[in-house]
Amino acid sequence: VAMAATRSVMRAVRVFEFGGPEVLKLQSDVLVPVPKENQVLIKVHACGVNPVETYIRSGTYARKPALPYTPGSDVAGVVESVGERVTAFKKGDRVFTLETVSGGYAEYAVAAANRVFPLPDKLDFRQGAAIGVPYFTAYRALFQKGCAKAGESVLVHGASGGVGLAACQIARACGLKVLGTAGTEEGMNVILRNGAHQAFNHRDPNYTERIKACTGPEGVNIIIEMLSNVNLDADLQLLSCTGRVMVVGCRGRIEINPRDTMSKESSIIGVSLFLATEEERHECATAILDGIEAGWLKPVVGLEYPLEKVAKAHEDIICSSGAQGKMVLLL
Repeated sequence: VAMAATRSVMRAVRVFEFGGPEVLKLQSDVLVPVPKENQVLIKVHACGVNPVETYIRSGTYARKPALPYTPGSDVAGVVESVGERVTAFKKGDRVFTLETVSGGYAEYAVAAANRVFPLPDKLDFRQGAAIGVPYFTAYRALFQKGCAKAGESVLVHGASGGVGLAACQIARACGLKVLGTAGTEEGMNVILRNGAHQAFNHRDPNYTERIKACTGPEGVNIIIEMLSNVNLDADLQLLSCTGRVMVVGCRGRIEINPRDTMSKESSIIGVSLFLATEEERHECATAILDGIEAGWLKPVVGLEYPLEKVAKAHEDIICSSGAQGKMVLLL
């Protein structure tokens, strides 16, 4: 009697209930997904870890996936197989993606072909896993929502993490004056090496005065804000006339005085990559692939973890004393 072909299994992280990092369960008997029409199956070499994945896992985020699920969207690896009607990729291609269908914390992941991009040889898989969400978010915050122009100044608040470093590199390449903050000496050095003209330590009690001394009475045109629940009130004091704060990250509530926006006609603008249209995503992708080609887009990889240490990664991304690049899981 002929045996039915058995589908192969893989290691993948599964979440069966919302909660703390301990709900991330590494399992070794998860079925390898099969790519459907217009989908690509990627053998994962590295997967980025984003703060938003910890919020989703905890159950406190606006979007809740159906349980059980595998977290992770920023994958880099090699195409294993393609579904019907996929012509842009073939088995063996090096690729990265910023969104998966099946989850990226796994040995294999399925992604829609239009969310997959070629990974040039000049970048390794760890760097490939650091491109997706950070660079698309930074580009969207600066240009699609922040309307940044060459010659303007931008303050990247929390510049040493994945999105922050992406924002520094993109803003510098596009002719902006770039100021960045970090919480450690190492973090400040990293941002100066990656596009910032000046760095400030946001643990220094007088750091906002130092920024004001640097920008003069004019103030700063754009602030890319990773921790708005801590910094938004101070940000409004740092802005120029018609300046804008781009809210990229937030971990709670804050009290502000709306009059601070009236005196300068300033804006507070929320940024969500999830809401980008197809056209906007295409624009982001084009700018990012051009940046890789031109050589100024160089993802900085920070802490690296094996899949077994995924819970520790989720703990560290929220609790660590200062980021230095994008956190990745290695497979």
